[in-house]
Amino acid sequence: MVLHLSPFPNGCVAGLHAVGWALILPCFWFLDRLIAVCKSTTLERVQRQERECYLHPLQVFFGSIIFFILFLVTSPVALLGFLLWAPLQAYRRPFSYHIETQIPLDQEARHIFEEGKATFGFATANLCLLPDSLARFNNLGHTQRRATTIGRCVAQGVSRPHIRIFIDSPSSCGNLSASSSLFHTSNSPGYGAIDKQSKPAVEGEVPQANPNSRLVHIPCDDTEKQDTETAPPTATTVNTNQNSNQQGEAGERSAPRVLRSEDPGERDGVPLEVSSLFPANVDILCLEEVFDKRAARKLKDALGPVLGHILYDVGVYAWQTPCCSSFKFFNSGLFLASRFPVLEAQYYCFPNSRGEDALAAKGLLCAKVLIGQNHKQEKVVGYFNCTHLHAPEGEGEIRCEQLTMVTVWIDEFQTSHRRPDEVVVFDVLCGDFNFDNCSPDDLREQNHNIFEEYIDPCRAGPGKEKPWVIGTLMEQPTMYEEDVSTPDNLQRTLETEELRRQYISPPVPVVGVPLVYPLPDEPWVGRRIDYILYRQNSLPKHYKTEIEEFTYITQLAGLTDHIPVGLRLRVSDWSAED
Repeated sequence: MVLHLSPFPNGCVAGLHAVGWALILPCFWFLDRLIAVCKSTTLERVQRQERECYLHPLQVFFGSIIFFILFLVTSPVALLGFLLWAPLQAYRRPFSYHIETQIPLDQEARHIFEEGKATFGFATANLCLLPDSLARFNNLGHTQRRATTIGRCVAQGVSRPHIRIFIDSPSSCGNLSASSSLFHTSNSPGYGAIDKQSKPAVEGEVPQANPNSRLVHIPCDDTEKQDTETAPPTATTVNTNQNSNQQGEAGERSAPRVLRSEDPGERDGVPLEVSSLFPANVDILCLEEVFDKRAARKLKDALGPVLGHILYDVGVYAWQTPCCSSFKFFNSGLFLASRFPVLEAQYYCFPNSRGEDALAAKGLLCAKVLIGQNHKQEKVVGYFNCTHLHAPEGEGEIRCEQLTMVTVWIDEFQTSHRRPDEVVVFDVLCGDFNFDNCSPDDLREQNHNIFEEYIDPCRAGPGKEKPWVIGTLMEQPTMYEEDVSTPDNLQRTLETEELRRQYISPPVPVVGVPLVYPLPDEPWVGRRIDYILYRQNSLPKHYKTEIEEFTYITQLAGLTDHIPVGLRLRVSDWSAED
């Protein structure tokens, strides 16, 4: 599909759509507030207890009456707006496209394979940015404030310098990922944190990183004369004998943990990191459950200057036959941000949604991005696909059908947009699959043939995770407890299996069958429903893909009930070495 900045064919249709939505919005907002005033999050209940506030029942009583009256008063106007708004959806394209003009064109496609090698970073996160009233059923409130804070956090994380730490050691050499302990940051809790020992954080406040630190060299022997790779004059120097506890006492954000050679993740060939910041230099970011339009615009405004190319408000509304079988109140919730120009994009809607999931236009977003040129001056492109599958438990047959549709649609998209003068360097599929690889109830999805086409770095086989894997779905009632309420605390919790059991959702058993988990001599993982997969056979035979790093990200602690994940791939062209 040809990309246009506006989802509408002309300004007249866009104007009529804006008028229709303006008539609907007051009634929609009063209904949202009517439900929200009656539904509190656990954080709000704890805060009321600490303040000894006993006026909440009166606020609920009078607030619900006032909002209900205003809802009734604005309903006739909203009905007129709906009659204007709904038919116009047939003329609407399934996404809006934003280009940040401040980014020079000669810097957008900056990955040039002059030496036949390049790395690409990807990340995905489910944000639960529903209307405030619906988000509260997931124990999350204040959607607009969360969207602003999330946008700042992600922008701060992905725009920081990609620090590479080089270690001289007889037993361990090479480069490690960036350590946020090099940044002098405040350790104040973010949105949703409960910290009784420190003053409350300013909502939306984001720790600022030192932009000068880029390369750090750490010698590991005691010789006085060493061949060192020096850093720029402003680089931060790290003492390897400094205890990590001393760094924490100094008020600095603790470092991302990187598995060493003796850890299971290193033996599996997958370097693992638990990071309190989003990975530096993420190239493509996929977000799910960005259903709220205002929240999507806030994210677009925050991430546009950093990543440059944004696809948002993805999906269809109202009746869109034959692709969607029911009326759609919400879009797909998908949001894609890319450093690379988007050449082609296509949205596909799942026709088999059921229950509450049928109210949203969940589906698949496929994008083709321009990377640059290789050493042969050939155009280099990549394919990125993101999706959000059916949510309710016990309905695995629907998710299996959707996985089959995903594989068919991806192949259809790539076949129709592949050009003979282009070289593909990555083919990535990510999103919230709403099933895990350890629940007996998800056995059908675990054996789907999509895992024969795409590689899951965390998967040892059907129903079995690799020993270093961590679940990504948090228990909603305990989201604001001290152990998981801040990025640093959540980081430490994820590294301890006993603590993870308290805050990560356990596997889902088959109805009527007792759950035996974990099996003897196996670690406790929990539900990992957020995936980043990649495919090798889409690339030319002389291209090789290797995993440089897999990351669990705790920066959004208290802002969402999912743990974001990141993947960095290293792509090499063997023919360039000849």
